[in-house]
Amino acid sequence: MSLNGKYSLGILLTFVLLAIVMLYTFPLIGFITGIKTLTAVSFFYTSMVFWIVLGLVILYSLCVEKNSITLWKDKKYSIAFYVGSVICLYFICAFGSGFLNLLIKIATQEKTSGKLLQMHSIFKNNYFLIIFTCLTAGVVEEFLMRGYIQTRIEKIYNSPFLGIAVSSVLFGILHSTYGTIVQVVGPLFIGIVFAVFYKRYSNIKIIIICHFMYDFVSLMMMNFIDIKHLSAFLPL
Repeated sequence: MSLNGKYSLGILLTFVLLAIVMLYTFPLIGFITGIKTLTAVSFFYTSMVFWIVLGLVILYSLCVEKNSITLWKDKKYSIAFYVGSVICLYFICAFGSGFLNLLIKIATQEKTSGKLLQMHSIFKNNYFLIIFTCLTAGVVEEFLMRGYIQTRIEKIYNSPFLGIAVSSVLFGILHSTYGTIVQVVGPLFIGIVFAVFYKRYSNIKIIIICHFMYDFVSLMMMNFIDIKHLSAFLPL
């Protein structure tokens, strides 16, 4: 199999594994443990499975492709650049996705995702779970969506545009398990922002930090403000 063929197979396997985790991990955990509702424990176990998926993709890239999970070597920048980039990315993502989500809410009168309402109760004052969940989302999703899928799509088709577009669309689709249009459009927009930044500056650490920060701020706000008032600024 050619290297591009290995890349294509890896992308397919990565997305299939992520889709399986999003759709079937919680029911499987419920079957094994007897926990039928979404709880802090079941949510923690689900997050652990995401780390396993990341580990499998890293093994595939090292053993089959003979490459690191990110084809692009991270460029080095100053601390000031890190801080400025994270702050700028955060506000672009927060206000951009918030504006789009509000438009969708007004146009469709869509109700808040039932899954998010459940998450609101299990994250209430559970700071360990909040930090662990944000760390999982930031590290796992960025390494897989941007570091792995985006770089390989671009390599296969020699098209930066396709790398950005495909990784962002897949990122949005994965969030469709929340059951609302808002939770697809918001991540799609943020995926594009992250992908464009990654292509321009080739530093995955910055978008991991920003992803963590975006989710952390959102989940902490859920501790103090009614989730119905935060429908435009929800975690990824």
